[in-house]
Amino acid sequence: MAARERGEGWARYGRYDGGPDPLAPPVDLSEALDAIGENVMAGSSPEGAMREFLRRGGRDQPGLDDLARRVNARRRELLKEHSLDGTLQDIKKLLDEAVLAERGQLARDVTMDDDDRTFREMRINNLSPSTAAAVQELSDYDWTSQEARERFEQIKDLLGREQLDARFKGMKQALQNATDADRARVQDMLRDLNELLDKRNRGEDSEADFADFMAKHGDFFPEDPKNLDELVDQLAARSAAAQRMLNSMTSEQRRELMELSAQAFGSPELMDSLQQLDANLQALRPGEDWTGSQRFSGEHGMGLGDGTGMLQDLADLDALSEQLSQSYGGSRLADLDLDALQRQLGPDAVVDARTLRELEQQLRDSGYLKRASDGTLRLSPKAMRRLGKELLKDAAGRLSARSGQRDSRLAGAAGERSGATREWQFGDTEPWDVTRTVSNAVRRTVAEGRDPRAGLRIDMRDVEVTETEARTRSCVALLVDTSYSMALDGRWVPMKRTALALHQLISSRFRGDHLQLIAFARQAQVMDIEELTSLDAIWDKGTNLHHGLLLANRHFRKHPGEQPVLLVVTDGEPTAHLLGDGQAWFSYPPHPLTITSTVRELENARRLGAQATFFRLGDDPGLARFVDQMAARVDGRVVAPELDDLGAAVVGSYLGARTGMYGGGAHLSDWYGGRGFWAG
Repeated sequence: MAARERGEGWARYGRYDGGPDPLAPPVDLSEALDAIGENVMAGSSPEGAMREFLRRGGRDQPGLDDLARRVNARRRELLKEHSLDGTLQDIKKLLDEAVLAERGQLARDVTMDDDDRTFREMRINNLSPSTAAAVQELSDYDWTSQEARERFEQIKDLLGREQLDARFKGMKQALQNATDADRARVQDMLRDLNELLDKRNRGEDSEADFADFMAKHGDFFPEDPKNLDELVDQLAARSAAAQRMLNSMTSEQRRELMELSAQAFGSPELMDSLQQLDANLQALRPGEDWTGSQRFSGEHGMGLGDGTGMLQDLADLDALSEQLSQSYGGSRLADLDLDALQRQLGPDAVVDARTLRELEQQLRDSGYLKRASDGTLRLSPKAMRRLGKELLKDAAGRLSARSGQRDSRLAGAAGERSGATREWQFGDTEPWDVTRTVSNAVRRTVAEGRDPRAGLRIDMRDVEVTETEARTRSCVALLVDTSYSMALDGRWVPMKRTALALHQLISSRFRGDHLQLIAFARQAQVMDIEELTSLDAIWDKGTNLHHGLLLANRHFRKHPGEQPVLLVVTDGEPTAHLLGDGQAWFSYPPHPLTITSTVRELENARRLGAQATFFRLGDDPGLARFVDQMAARVDGRVVAPELDDLGAAVVGSYLGARTGMYGGGAHLSDWYGGRGFWAG
């Protein structure tokens, strides 16, 4: 809960720190879903589109990239501000103070024998410039100054505490002003710990061994490990960081520190125990990073314990950077270590991360994404309807702008009632569904806490209209070119948007029509809308319109009582056709056999009664001549829309075909803004 401080007549509340904020607004999925749909249309997989949104974030929500930027900035800050020679600097300072105090004492002591004074001054004045060597040279020196003796003892004490702090966090402070008995107890703990780890290495340890150890030495381990594995994990992580710190030092710093370490607590026994501990831990946890290093460039020196903690912080930051990248197999935002994130970046970063985790989970649970049989995420039918509705709305707006009036056919007007109803929209002329309208008004009145028996008022929000559909049913084949040139020239996205808009129109307004989506490149194949919208562009040489027309004619024959409508979207001449054995035959420039096979199948479509429209993309003169000639052979039409108008052009052509408006070329030409032209 929020921290509360009580006083006389006042109270102060702090930041909530008990998990997710219970007063935070719910996660808004609409922005994420719109962005994901847009990226899917651009050729991303739904999984990739979701991850892209989570990386980028929303208008008011920082994304993973922002968190990663803050992590990297924190890492650079640590490396730039600190150096690893803090212990050496502290020891040199203590040594200088000891030598200075001793020189002063020698100068003041008039009772000292002159030869003895001269000998002592000679030893003091000729110390090695190396701090480690100087400390070694003075290890057996009989100090005359009590202050100097204390400073030199502090060096030994500091070395011991720093070496312990590098393996056991907090030991430097805990052993400050420690007695000989305290140091002996530490040595006793190290001996028992190494014996326990030796048993684990031999596979001879038991739970009782761990329990006995913790009962005796548990106060050395404030993390309170529950078993030996937890204890080893904690110690190995710290020990590996200490080794990385040594690796990060210069060779001179490392040599000096190793030479000084023998003076820890005045005897080599401590370092022997610690080296044995490091060896045991490395054998038990070889997967820890024992060989890494970092390059520090700052001026703020750190001792061994602080430096080891810093290396652990850097390891935290590196792990967070990898988690935030989400670049490894099976990655999820649930992998984020929120405790490490709070330690490194603070509580605000944790709030952002929790929001992103909740957003990811809700996206997966919302029904807009579904897991396919191959394990990949795909847009669900619910998501496809949402996207299609927006694209159809855009196409309708473009059609209305071309004709200068609302195209009521998009609402399913001027035909028989389909049995379905929908919410009234401004401009609708369809008849009201009175029963559903009144029912809606009753439910709304009750929900507002009023009694409907006291009087019922119908709001425009309650009105539902009866959908209608044209009497003639159509059998529609939309052939879309999926050769690599479509993606290369920026036509991939408009092609998908067009297919989805037409699919939405037919599935929602003309449910009696039968639509088949056919993608053709080197070969053609029938695709459902989910498969087409998630299709990635691949290098596939060949435009096999012949195979696409074969599939379209098969679709027309399955629905003999319906009006065939053939819509072809392409940016290239046919360069492949299907052989008798089912294999595709490719040739560029287009071979006469390919052209002949394509024309023959197109004429079969004409004999089936298909009304054909070709949507030519690009300005290639060869394509223009071919499409013109093809359309002329089958009394078809050619439209050359801008890419932004492709969806409106295809939807308008379909509506014109199914309502018998093909004689109204001028009206349809208005829809295309004068950019199309008719052939045949």
